[in-house]
Amino acid sequence: MSLEILKYPHPTLAQKAAPVTEITPEIRELAAAMAETMYANQGIGLAAPQVGRSIRLVVIDLSGPDKREGLMTLVNPVITDPAGEEEDEEGCLSVRDYRTNVVRAATVTVKATDLDGNPFCLEADGLLAVCLQHEIDHLDGVLFIDHISRLKRAMYDKRVKRWARQEAEKDRENS
Repeated sequence: MSLEILKYPHPTLAQKAAPVTEITPEIRELAAAMAETMYANQGIGLAAPQVGRSIRLVVIDLSGPDKREGLMTLVNPVITDPAGEEEDEEGCLSVRDYRTNVVRAATVTVKATDLDGNPFCLEADGLLAVCLQHEIDHLDGVLFIDHISRLKRAMYDKRVKRWARQEAEKDRENS
């Protein structure tokens, strides 16, 4: 089952997500639906707030939608021990038609729980470190565009407003 992905500037994307207090069948179903949604939209990561659920749940699979070999589900993930600095290009399923370079930690350690309730620790660098930071940012109400310059952000916000006007005009024409 594919879920609707919220788009910036939806207010849920700016909220801090609540911890998952119990791993229920509904949480497992949500994680599976999130993975399907991520694959269907050619993504490599998705956080629960992006599908309208303000809880601390993330799915990641760097192998992509064709291979589907490395699905990770992280419940209540927390970044510890960020080190170094690296700049990489990022995009986001919730941020329409925009990619830009973002500076993040080069390596991170993440503590989380799996869907069986087992705590684990993950050390990451490269694309996995970027993806973990990007998705965990979503859980704190932070988008990758919150890390860019004010000028770039203002230019993007202007595009978003123009798209909203165009969609409103189409809606008026169709009603």
